[in-house]
Amino acid sequence: MGGNRDAGSRKLGFPGNTTLPWACHGIIYKYMKRDGRPREEYESVGLPIWNELLAGVELAFLWMSPVFMGYGIPHGDGSGVVLVPAFLGTDFTLSHFRGWLNRIGYRCYYSGITVNAECPNLLIRQHLSAAIAEARESTKGKVHVIGHSLGGTMARAVAAQMPDRVASVITIASPIRRIAGHAAVMRIADRVRRKILKRQGANVLPACYTANCTCSFIESLRETFPKTVRQTAIYSKCDGMLDWRVCRTGDSDVDIEVSSTHLGSVLSPLVYKIVAERLAWH
Repeated sequence: MGGNRDAGSRKLGFPGNTTLPWACHGIIYKYMKRDGRPREEYESVGLPIWNELLAGVELAFLWMSPVFMGYGIPHGDGSGVVLVPAFLGTDFTLSHFRGWLNRIGYRCYYSGITVNAECPNLLIRQHLSAAIAEARESTKGKVHVIGHSLGGTMARAVAAQMPDRVASVITIASPIRRIAGHAAVMRIADRVRRKILKRQGANVLPACYTANCTCSFIESLRETFPKTVRQTAIYSKCDGMLDWRVCRTGDSDVDIEVSSTHLGSVLSPLVYKIVAERLAWH
């Protein structure tokens, strides 16, 4: 495994330098090409999805962690932070995150997304842009945007569209380069896509929810990321839903590895510590 890690990569594990058990650091490889790249732009790959059962363990660690109480981490300066939920997620799934960010000195805002199962381009126009505008107006400054999974991809897109309003973007287990996930996740995404096309009709493009779409959301992701926006990409090789390779930018100053599940990454004290440090980083 040592030869597959980036030279400048960093990794955080559970207390005591332990990591998630079982097959976190082996199973994924045999489903990939020898060069480590997924075979297609949107691809089903074999991942240990049963690792996701450990999300409850991560929540228990969070409740016991000094980080969750605000100890041993830098505190905020009153800046606005907008949270964007994962695929099929709601703002409520980020309630622990929101409460913690408020406690350590930030002014945290939900995205306004009821369920993240709609055309991302529409969600950005109808909800996320308004949330960022509200946070900026209330705090009189640029806003930080944190997104989980698909929410992180949306955060990167909105930062590219409005770099004058966004100070930094933190993605947590978010696909950045392409989509490569567990077959069950890809099947659900395909069903969601068909429902979007049926529900929205002419309001979306025929290739909506695919990499071939030419909407502002996809086009923003293809552009060079704004240099004025600080970025962090948190990923885990224990992710049971997305291939961890697609969750990195390739820049060792941006990418940070943790030992976490996909679902539990927004409940992990390891992730919370990184978020606190990166939000305070200038």
